[in-house]
Amino acid sequence: MERVDVSILGRDYSMACESSEKEALLAAVRLVDQRMLGIKGSGKITGNERIAVMAAIQIAAEFLAMRSPDGPLGQVAVGEFRQRLENMHRQLDLVLPEATATGSLL
Repeated sequence: MERVDVSILGRDYSMACESSEKEALLAAVRLVDQRMLGIKGSGKITGNERIAVMAAIQIAAEFLAMRSPDGPLGQVAVGEFRQRLENMHRQLDLVLPEATATGSLL
């Protein structure tokens, strides 16, 4: 496990994660911090706890909208989505060395 120090809405937090998950964790922290700063900046909601709850609700609503039957991920199971990405990576790995060697990548 790796220790990661982050700041959200001006408060410092220390978290632990696997090294392979560090970039995803930092991206999530940036999203939460940006969302909370936006809510705080609107001036309509005060108090860090209320700001955090509103940010969590907004992010959850976006996530659920993506997974809804009409959303872009509505018909895709997470495992299936991951498998599709892995298949695309394998195809790119087959093509990219060839494109690099022939100079057609540029």
